[in-house]
Amino acid sequence: MRIFGVDAFADEPFKGNPAIVCILDSIKPDSWMQSIASELNNLSETAFVLKQTDDEFSLRWFTPKTEVNLCGHATLASAHILWEEHILNIGDEVRFHTKSGLLTAKKNGNWIEMEFPARMIENATDYLELNEAIGIKPIYTGRYSSPSGDIYLLEVESATIVKRIKPNFELLSSLNLFGVMVTSKSDQKDYDFISRFFAPAVGINEDPVTGSAHCYLAPYWGTKLNKRTMIGFQASERTGIIGCEWKGNMVILKGKAVTTFKGNLLV
Repeated sequence: MRIFGVDAFADEPFKGNPAIVCILDSIKPDSWMQSIASELNNLSETAFVLKQTDDEFSLRWFTPKTEVNLCGHATLASAHILWEEHILNIGDEVRFHTKSGLLTAKKNGNWIEMEFPARMIENATDYLELNEAIGIKPIYTGRYSSPSGDIYLLEVESATIVKRIKPNFELLSSLNLFGVMVTSKSDQKDYDFISRFFAPAVGINEDPVTGSAHCYLAPYWGTKLNKRTMIGFQASERTGIIGCEWKGNMVILKGKAVTTFKGNLLV
């Protein structure tokens, strides 16, 4: 089985969010895919792609600990490999069948555009233990309840606060949330908002660049800023840039990707 390392939401190596893409030649058991993702436990996501028809593929995503229902950067990485390896022609649209429904991706110049479902954050009461774990006092607390667990969005007063966060990961992991986004309006003219994403309960202390988080962030900031097209900056150590276009119940996520290695899995 062929495997590929890809830095997603990046235009140079060792930036953005790394993912492993595995091109399957047959259906594999869930336990086998989870074992592979756990073996490669320095990466937040491993994607498994299986061809169904000429332009349609099944796609599943696994963290080192669990399968997830939606992952933006590993979807971008998977589409990038299908084009780069000439499994699909550059002009072809990719159609992925996933646990979140049909996801599509297409090339637009050097950018990859992916159509994802928009997720609307609902107002929530202050979660004091979460605030303590992150070490902040948010000006807004929102929540989205998903089958994988609750996802929180915490807005803070400034980009400086976002950048300086040093969570207590042991405490954060004990809260058994799927993840938490901390965000603010950007302090740089090139970006509309910035964010960071933490999910230690599923094996990811801090995700370098989280495409799926922008399914929540784009409608949230689109409403606040009265904008439909925005640029998000994820302020992790590796950093990443995500283009967002909010279109009602859909969000178009835009990014670039770089292949860092190719190999063969022998098991």
